[in-house]
Amino acid sequence: MSKYKDYDGKPGKTVLMGNSAMAEGCIAGGCRFFAGYPITPQNEVPEYMSRRLPQVGGRFLQMEDEIGSIAAVVGAAITGVKAMTSTSGPGFSLMQEIFSWAACIELPIVIADVQRTGPGSGVVSLPHHSDIMQAHWGGNGEYQIIAYAPCTCQELFDFGIEAFNDSETWRTPVVIFSDAWLGHIYERVIIPESDELNKKIVQRKIYEGNPATYKGASWKDRDGNIVISEPPILGNDFFPDWLPSVTHTPTYFASEDSDVSYKMIEAINQKILDNEEKIVKVQKLNLDDADIAIICYGLPFRTAKTAMKQARKEGIKAGILRLVTPWPFAKQEIKKLSESVKKIIVLEMNWGQILTYVEAAVEDGTSVHFIPEISKIPEPKKILDKIREVM
Repeated sequence: MSKYKDYDGKPGKTVLMGNSAMAEGCIAGGCRFFAGYPITPQNEVPEYMSRRLPQVGGRFLQMEDEIGSIAAVVGAAITGVKAMTSTSGPGFSLMQEIFSWAACIELPIVIADVQRTGPGSGVVSLPHHSDIMQAHWGGNGEYQIIAYAPCTCQELFDFGIEAFNDSETWRTPVVIFSDAWLGHIYERVIIPESDELNKKIVQRKIYEGNPATYKGASWKDRDGNIVISEPPILGNDFFPDWLPSVTHTPTYFASEDSDVSYKMIEAINQKILDNEEKIVKVQKLNLDDADIAIICYGLPFRTAKTAMKQARKEGIKAGILRLVTPWPFAKQEIKKLSESVKKIIVLEMNWGQILTYVEAAVEDGTSVHFIPEISKIPEPKKILDKIREVM
């Protein structure tokens, strides 16, 4: 592979398709390896990467299928490269086994999921936030992930950077949720100056010291906090040959001991759950005096804002809690919200994937209502009508 180069995007205003904006943001975040396979509606992502990555000293690989794609990404990441893939629908399903492996060995990788209508092959050109639960629970075993849900081309760029930063900081797979329509709109994107951008980037840490002093030699430090050490890099003296896909000790020796299994599962879950306040990102609009709140994420946030403004004109004090990161779930934020409003509307482009999480998080006495939408963005009128009905 050629020598990596610094990000070379021209700063300032430009116009990009959503899929291209996301790819460019990931490159800005340090991505230098991409492996992928064609599937609508994400085809522009690998196409864009095939042109751009060589310009920054990176490598693009067209793989034989989605399983090979994510396997290649894991292989690249194990060598110390920031790596990603993208897919949609059935392709995301095929990736789940190796997704689980990456979570098991705490490997920083990024998966962009440009969602389409399902189940099955569905409708390839229509949006459907059908993979929200699958991203968290699709692989075998128990693990936590981080996921971003952008709603503009600017956010697709920005969250591409954040996804790679979080994957490095927390050593976990990170998902970027897009969809068929968001991925194909064209909007203005502002690319920051290189000095500003470089301050944001979390670089890959590579352990090159004495194996005896590797801080990942234990799942916890002396104070009982989960240790997030540098990722193991194959080819050095400490991790020369392989990483397991099975239960292992902190130094990656395979184990069938139940106590080791408990400690490993605890570590890969609690490192995220214990840091919810640092990881979870939400956006709040007009909640200080709200009588009713809309909870949403992704593209529906755009139409929810229009409905909220109209409701306010009619004297209904509506507000919005937007889940910028659907995972980890903003349990504490929603609990706090339910203490100030007693009516909540959950708005999703699916049949209710986070609905039950919201219902479990709210305080007693708070009523939760739901607006499902399939294969299109919920229109402001539909949201406004629901607000009127609930109030």
